[in-house]
Amino acid sequence: MTNDKGLVLTARALMALIFLIAGTRKLLAFAATAGYFAKLGLPAPEVLVAVSIVIEIGGGILLLIGYRQIIVAAVLAVFTIAAALSAHQFWAVSDPQVYAAQLNNFLKNVAMVGGFLMVIAYARRTGRT
Repeated sequence: MTNDKGLVLTARALMALIFLIAGTRKLLAFAATAGYFAKLGLPAPEVLVAVSIVIEIGGGILLLIGYRQIIVAAVLAVFTIAAALSAHQFWAVSDPQVYAAQLNNFLKNVAMVGGFLMVIAYARRTGRT
């Protein structure tokens, strides 16, 4: 087996980037994000925005540095699926352009979950939990 540490670090950094940016954007536009969450019909939107910020920024940093990779990847995977199901409901859209955008975002989230499963598998295989 070759030494894949640099490749794995790069992969984690690329995956973490979307969460760090999204969490920072939510933090900087807290009220607008809470309004969007309310529009989606989510309960307690302000609380969910705060939780999202903690998960995205905290999880992004922890994923980047490789701390508790299995737990962090599992939490981010569940969060990402929840986001896909609540915010990217392509099946409920009739406008073709909105449908395409929501489908792409949903599939992006599903692909990211695949990446998290690979992080978990690699951490288990190498003992870097």
